[in-house]
Amino acid sequence: MKSFASDNYAGVLPEVIEAILAANKEHASSYGNDPVTASCNQLFADIFGNDPMVRYVFNGTGANVLSVSACTQSFNSVLCADISHICNDESSAPETFTGCRFFALPTNAEGKLEPQTIAARLIRKGDMHFPQIAMVSLTQSTEYGTVYTLEELKAISAVCRQHNVYLHIDGSRLFNALASLQCSPEEFVRESGVDILSLGGTKSGMMYGEAVLAFHPDLKPLLHYKHKQSMQLASKTRFIAAQFIAMLQHQLWLRGACHANQMAQYLQQCLQTAGQVKVTRPVQANVVFACIPESWNEVLMQHTPFYVWREDINEVRLMCAWDTQKEEVDAFVALVAQIAG
Repeated sequence: MKSFASDNYAGVLPEVIEAILAANKEHASSYGNDPVTASCNQLFADIFGNDPMVRYVFNGTGANVLSVSACTQSFNSVLCADISHICNDESSAPETFTGCRFFALPTNAEGKLEPQTIAARLIRKGDMHFPQIAMVSLTQSTEYGTVYTLEELKAISAVCRQHNVYLHIDGSRLFNALASLQCSPEEFVRESGVDILSLGGTKSGMMYGEAVLAFHPDLKPLLHYKHKQSMQLASKTRFIAAQFIAMLQHQLWLRGACHANQMAQYLQQCLQTAGQVKVTRPVQANVVFACIPESWNEVLMQHTPFYVWREDINEVRLMCAWDTQKEEVDAFVALVAQIAG
């Protein structure tokens, strides 16, 4: 059974499985000191530009914890969106492992942080009584599936530069955002001014694994120590790196992201013709948010699981993945129409 609950529910791209099998044929040095990881590091440098230091981690929480840890000391604080994953969906892992205070800032109707909101909270620099702000964290695409434009990112980056704080981007669905923006990874890095990036692989069709890319030169010298300290250093790193090679070569990431985004657009169009359904957010990546009658939830979830995002208004989240098929969207929408009719 397929699902609209999360793109984490989807299986693994066949090319990724082939890459894992290829990396499994011989012995190789551990902890990233192997030819596969070296090749992947070079591939990241070629595609993303700006000479990143790349570290591979097991999961998205690990990627975010490592990123925050690299940018902060325990007396620091982090500004993030009030709906962000780093604030709401990683238990207390970021606070526990970094010791930092996290300030959740209000977002606009599209789930984005705005420059003026960030600037208003960049306060009390040098005040020993206040947790010193060291980092701003954005999510691209956002938790609402909206996408920061390059111009919006430039404006936020300018605020960060003015106040000498790092810009972190949680890119668990960055590939979907890049497909929506129709820009290359290198253009995104250059124009956004990102200092450190949590790059998702699992949601895009990998079996497991994410990457942290540090672009700011001050973050690179200690990153490998932080990597080990955060318990995210895989002894057999090559099996994560091999998956990213499959994703990055021949733009496999783009094919999967474009398909998932297109399925979300198609789902939105179909739902807008159904009675008693209101699409609530702009559909810019691979997710549709909609309000439906609460009485529909049980029947629809038995057919195709999904999450209720806001219980008070029964706003549901319908997530498409690289393997979502048009026929599956049609079957779901047909059931919606049947219930509504």
